[in-house]
Amino acid sequence: MGLTYFKRYQMQIDLRKLERAFGELPPGYTVRPWDESCLQAHVEAKYRAFAEELDALVFPSLGSREGCLRLMREITARHEFVPQATWLLEYRRWPDGPPIPCGTIQGIRTDSLNGSVQNVGIAPEHRGLGLGTYLLGQALAGFRLAGICWVNLEVTARNQAAHRLYRRLGFRRTCVVYKTAQVAFA
Repeated sequence: MGLTYFKRYQMQIDLRKLERAFGELPPGYTVRPWDESCLQAHVEAKYRAFAEELDALVFPSLGSREGCLRLMREITARHEFVPQATWLLEYRRWPDGPPIPCGTIQGIRTDSLNGSVQNVGIAPEHRGLGLGTYLLGQALAGFRLAGICWVNLEVTARNQAAHRLYRRLGFRRTCVVYKTAQVAFA
């Protein structure tokens, strides 16, 4: 095991200047607002989105279902949890088929006017369809409904696709930080 550093960008968007819609969902996809009954589906979506990604090294809880469950419980138990900014993305292969959790996003309030996006994730086989854009749009609308003016997030610098998405949607870098993590070297 060795200690390594991961470069991360802190980014922010001003919701007072946000006037655009964030697209539509492709056929077969739906979003569900936060409800305690969908906790396990959020856990599954989070695990599927992050388990094989670099972020699971940066944040080891993302690398296991148990860790994702613990993280979801911690987020949703916080006094600062913003249910309006927390969404679950599901896919149905056929209209009456079972929903497959494939995306998740959570929000927390950091003070009276600021919020923070937590763990926006889309399962790999569902990427490239505009789903992250749509899910983030739902969360930003929820933050706005909660009276939040600015929303922050962090992204690992090597996650270039996510970084491009956030910049395209209007997020701007505010800071560079380094996260330390223990990693196994082969």
